[in-house]
Amino acid sequence: MAALSSIDVTFDVATEAALRGEWDALERAGFSSLGAHTATTNRPHLTLVAGTPIERVSAPSAAALPLAVTMGAPVLFGTGDRRVLARLVTPTRALLDLQAHVYSTVRPDGLVAHSHPGAWVAHVTLARRIRLDDLPRALELLGDNIIGEATALRLWNAAERTVTLLG
Repeated sequence: MAALSSIDVTFDVATEAALRGEWDALERAGFSSLGAHTATTNRPHLTLVAGTPIERVSAPSAAALPLAVTMGAPVLFGTGDRRVLARLVTPTRALLDLQAHVYSTVRPDGLVAHSHPGAWVAHVTLARRIRLDDLPRALELLGDNIIGEATALRLWNAAERTVTLLG
């Protein structure tokens, strides 16, 4: 299977720092945090659509940005004894509208199922492959809700490992 590309929103400096702080705390505790990936293209983000490939049919507008966002309760994705740990992002009307707008600018062929409006779950990934037995220890490392702003749209091209700002 080809690597997934995505269109994401990134955050203001303070929000990114707060999320990186959680990445760092998880990494120091021995979890598979996204902070362990030191590539310049790796930063906290909220994926709006993902697929193989992403074919744009029009340019997405960033007119809705900046957009207030709240990273709230932790959530787990996956099955088995290892899961992805993320924070849910409150799905405000403005955020849902932005996701639907970005979705309308790409061909739906090749998109993962959870990219489609109505199936999309707004979240920011913190760590991967967390054992369920270790979950209580991981959750202790997370702070209160993180309130900030989504400030930019980007296209992550997984095949080329590049980021392009959009809108």
